[in-house]
Amino acid sequence: MKKIGSLLLVLVLLSCNEEEVGIKPGTWRVALDVKNGKELPFSMDWSEDNVLTMYNAEETIEVTDVRMFGEDSITIQAPVFEGIFKGTYTSEKISGDWIKPSLDRIVPFTMVHGDPDRFKPVADATVQVDGVWETVFSPEVEEDRYIAKGIFEQNGNEVTGTFRTTTGDYRYLQGVMDGDSLKLSTFDGAHAFLFEAKVTDSTYNGVFYSGNHWEEPFTGKRNADYELPDANTLTFLKEGYDKFTFAFPDTSGDTLSLEDERFQDKVVVVQIMGTWCPNCLDETRYYTDYLNNNPHEDLKFVSLAFEYAPTTERAVASIERLRNTVGVPYPILLAQVGTSSKQKANEKLPMLNHVLSYPTTIFIDKEGAVRKIHTGFNGPATGEKYVAFKSEFESFVAQLLAEESE
Repeated sequence: MKKIGSLLLVLVLLSCNEEEVGIKPGTWRVALDVKNGKELPFSMDWSEDNVLTMYNAEETIEVTDVRMFGEDSITIQAPVFEGIFKGTYTSEKISGDWIKPSLDRIVPFTMVHGDPDRFKPVADATVQVDGVWETVFSPEVEEDRYIAKGIFEQNGNEVTGTFRTTTGDYRYLQGVMDGDSLKLSTFDGAHAFLFEAKVTDSTYNGVFYSGNHWEEPFTGKRNADYELPDANTLTFLKEGYDKFTFAFPDTSGDTLSLEDERFQDKVVVVQIMGTWCPNCLDETRYYTDYLNNNPHEDLKFVSLAFEYAPTTERAVASIERLRNTVGVPYPILLAQVGTSSKQKANEKLPMLNHVLSYPTTIFIDKEGAVRKIHTGFNGPATGEKYVAFKSEFESFVAQLLAEESE
């Protein structure tokens, strides 16, 4: 009987140990190790049924593909994008690497339970960064230089906002003013961005880090009236071309072209995009919602996907993951595999002066004429600009649909 009792006690202790190995629900702080020893943090909640919710300002991203195997191994797969966390875990700590397989990028990370602070300021804010900032990234390197509009809100130490550029926006940034130091980060499963800057009342100077593979300086000055160039003027048909054309395969391998019957005498919205692109995801969600809420027999959408996945099979899998996650009701064609190079995209679409941005949207009327090309996308993080984009989009599509074809 004593032996049986001892055996039962061992089994109970083993059972308790197994329970302790489970991931502890609650708030977790995640920190990625980016360039120059910098830490890129974000916060998430872990539920009892192993559903993760990641936070960037007003954005929430739900992650359901969490797999634990062996004694202490874990993978966490981001929705839509291919980025994946691989590591080892205890009940209150996870460490390992965030991996983007197609780009062969590996970023070390640590996740810790019970820490609610994204950043940990050591001083009260001594300057205010809220407002509009005229910004230049890589100001001293002409081939890398680009302009941006910083838009921020500050409440005490807490700061949220984004940078708008001519090609889109940096989505939901969240962080702090630590004395006179601005610290902002975002992580969306595809991109890991960290911005740090020294701020005065009228200027800032800082560094932008993308994962552990890229960094560049940026400068800015207060300018409440600053505006970026009109997004409808940056991309256009080159002289000598009067039509936009394409012929690319869908995920089943069947080639679709603007010459197909389905597009004849229709208003066609063509989206140039990539499944790896967060701005493209935001735009695809909007287009999907718009088409589902405004079906019209004379309106067609089609996406041209420029994929950096190294094989057709992996690129198709990325497209299908996007389609299934978002519920995209229109064709997504595979325009390019193995690179997201805009120069290569230009070669695929030689009638355009350039492919400046993923995404870019081309509006074609019932006669097959290009009526407008919109470069980039002002997503939900841009607030009023996003509302204005939706209003302009819906008004212009309605105008094209009301026109009679000859």
